[in-house]
Amino acid sequence: MINIGSLGAWLEEHVPQLGSGPVTCLATGDIPGKLTYSIERGDQRCILRMGSAGDGKGLMRQVRVLSALDGTDVPHFSCLGSCTDDYVIGAPFYVTEALPGWSGELRDGRIHHRPPFNDLPHGPGLAFAIADGLISLANTDYKAIGLEDFGRADSFLERQVDRWQDQLASYPAVYGVASRDLPGLDLVTAWLRGNRPAESRPGLMHGDVGTPNAVFAMDPPARLLAFTNWDLTAMGDPYLDLGWFGSQLRDGRASQADATGVMAGVAGWPTRQELARHYAEHTGRAYDDLDYYLVLAMFKSAALLERFVAQAAAGKAPKAMGKMFAQLVLDSMASAVQVVKWRG
Repeated sequence: MINIGSLGAWLEEHVPQLGSGPVTCLATGDIPGKLTYSIERGDQRCILRMGSAGDGKGLMRQVRVLSALDGTDVPHFSCLGSCTDDYVIGAPFYVTEALPGWSGELRDGRIHHRPPFNDLPHGPGLAFAIADGLISLANTDYKAIGLEDFGRADSFLERQVDRWQDQLASYPAVYGVASRDLPGLDLVTAWLRGNRPAESRPGLMHGDVGTPNAVFAMDPPARLLAFTNWDLTAMGDPYLDLGWFGSQLRDGRASQADATGVMAGVAGWPTRQELARHYAEHTGRAYDDLDYYLVLAMFKSAALLERFVAQAAAGKAPKAMGKMFAQLVLDSMASAVQVVKWRG
């Protein structure tokens, strides 16, 4: 429970533009490790992101990125202030600006969007709004905005398969649960090792792109106000962000009935290929590399989401959430296998 009095005093000193008076705090989201709150003070509002007690390193990485992006055309909410100590609310945190908007919601294994963006003609614009935001991110010179030392930019793709295999292998020991068999894992990892693109252009990645991690303007046409939840931001290959988002869409090689992805069946949305052509045209990246980034994104997603499955099995997360993510992991691996088979 956040100490509202202590938070109010901190805001008055460090974020005076919010004014003074009573503070209200509303928790948003229900994914473990993503503690986000909507903070209101009078007619002003901000968003608070909270880390783990005694550990503000990851949170301060996000603060650094958000601050560096000020002055660029990358959609983001500016950081208004941050606190690395636990004394105010029990853990490190930072606050950002907030604008009236909405985000996608993951429910029952699907992503749901606010009317009228849940149907034609306005829904498809969300995908292109996301893609345009990713184009801005990919075209941002990370050295010019002071992030040259933010992370290791070389040999990113060479390190990815080992990185996420090790993550998967760690869960049984960390949570004291049995490992799950993930059909297709060996096929996918072998294909990734043998099919790395010749070019991998370094840049800043968001790491978890989707409409639940974005804020859109309330009314049409679709306008992306900000990418949010920069927990997985890293120096790497920005094309992977497009692969991550594209994996949620229908593949142009699949029929509508056979489509996979949490937004694959949404009427009128672009296919992965249509969005990738748009991305490639505006970033200079090779369209033909799309499948590699799709498969890598699907594999990475499975490795990350399996953590929630392990947490639920260990009794450290709701069973219903574990069941939902367990199926999403299997779906992600099945989608990766399908793309590998399409490539022959």
